[in-house]
Amino acid sequence: MTSKQNKHPILDKANKAKLMDEDFILKLADFFSVFGDATRMRIVASLRHGEMNVSEISEALDLSISAISHQLKILKTNDLVRSRREGKYQYYYLSDDHVNIIYDMGVEHLKEK
Repeated sequence: MTSKQNKHPILDKANKAKLMDEDFILKLADFFSVFGDATRMRIVASLRHGEMNVSEISEALDLSISAISHQLKILKTNDLVRSRREGKYQYYYLSDDHVNIIYDMGVEHLKEK
């Protein structure tokens, strides 16, 4: 067995470079921090059932329109939620299935215990 075969794969130069890419790690940490707010998670859970406008989300979660709008802006900035306009209403929906997958994985992880 050569010395290269004895090395742990994480110590491989290419993998080590990926781990040390500070900008990427910071972006990843920021991305996951978006999931660290209960109101945002409640909004995501609501939108899993279909698109809704701010008033509908506000009513469903029993929170102010202002609070919902603030959290939707954060979700939208991080491309977890998108919107479309229909008349005077803005309808929000999950950006793609990755958001559902991340949510489902979190639920599955918590249910393991």
